[in-house]
Amino acid sequence: MPNRNLSKQHVAVARESQDVVGESPVWDERTGSLIWIDIIGKRIHRLQLASQTHDVWTTPDFVTGIGLCHDGGAIVGLLKEVCLWDFAEGWQTLAQVEPDLPENRLNECGVAPDGSFWVATMRNNFDASGHPIETVERSGTYYRVDPAGNVRRLTDDVYGITNTLAWTDDGRFLTADTTANQIFSYPYDCAAQALGQRTPFAIPFERGLPDGSCLDAEGYLWNCRVGGGACLVRYAPDGLVDRVVDLPCSWPTSCTFGGENLDTLFVTSARFTMTPEHLQHHPQEGDLWVVNVGVGGRPCHRFG
Repeated sequence: MPNRNLSKQHVAVARESQDVVGESPVWDERTGSLIWIDIIGKRIHRLQLASQTHDVWTTPDFVTGIGLCHDGGAIVGLLKEVCLWDFAEGWQTLAQVEPDLPENRLNECGVAPDGSFWVATMRNNFDASGHPIETVERSGTYYRVDPAGNVRRLTDDVYGITNTLAWTDDGRFLTADTTANQIFSYPYDCAAQALGQRTPFAIPFERGLPDGSCLDAEGYLWNCRVGGGACLVRYAPDGLVDRVVDLPCSWPTSCTFGGENLDTLFVTSARFTMTPEHLQHHPQEGDLWVVNVGVGGRPCHRFG
C-alpha cells in the first residue's frame, strides 16, 4: 500500500501567482532562484528565495517550457520555436519544430543529461486568445534540439498530450501521455541520440491524470496528477506507487526540487478551464506551492 503519511499540513503557498497554466519549474542554484512559466499568461517568473524578490517577464508568444544554459541565460520553448533568452529583452530563435504541422504546438520541454533540449509536441488545445479548444487528435511526439539548432525526431510513437521528461541514472527516459493516463519508459542512448522500444512504466493511477514530473536523489519519480487529481504520486524505480501526497490545488502541473540543499519540492499548478464559481471558492488554484517530502532532489541539467 502507498504511504499516505504526508498530508496538506506539509504544503504551503510559495507565491500567489494565480497562473492560468503554471509549468516547467527549474531551480537555479547559482542565484538561489526558482524559475517557472505561465503558458497561457505568456510570462516567465523568477522567485529569489532568500530575498523573496519576484521578477516577471512577458514572452513574445505562448511559452511552453524553460531550461537553464551554461552561460547563465535560458532556453525557452514557445508555441513553435525554441529560443535562447538572456533574462532581459534578447530573444534569439534557435530552432523551428514541426513547421509542417501548423495545428501542433510544443508542450513539455527540458534539458537532457547531455546538454541538449528535448521538446514534446501535441495538437494545440487553445486558440490565439488562450481559450480552450477541444481536441482528440493524437499527433504529438518527441524531438531533440542540439546547441547548433539541429532538430532530431526521437521516436515514431504518437501521443495525445505529452508530459514528463525524466532521465534515470540507469539509462531510461520516462514520459507520460496525459490523455491515456499512462507513464512510459524508453531505453535511451545520448551518444546515439535515439530512443529504444517503449514499455509501460506504471499501471494507470486512479486519481487524476499524469502531468509533469521530476526525479529525486534516490531515483524515484514524483508525478503531478492534473485534472482534479489534487496530489503528487511518488513512483519507485520499478513503477510501483511508493507514496501519495495530497495537495490543496486540484490541478498540480509540474514539480522540481530546489532550495539551498535541494530538499524542497516546488509544485506549479493551473486554473485553466475552471469556472469563476470554482475560483471564487478556491482562489489558490494556479499558485506556486512548496512541499516538504523528506527527501532531496538533484541539480538541473544545463543546455550547451
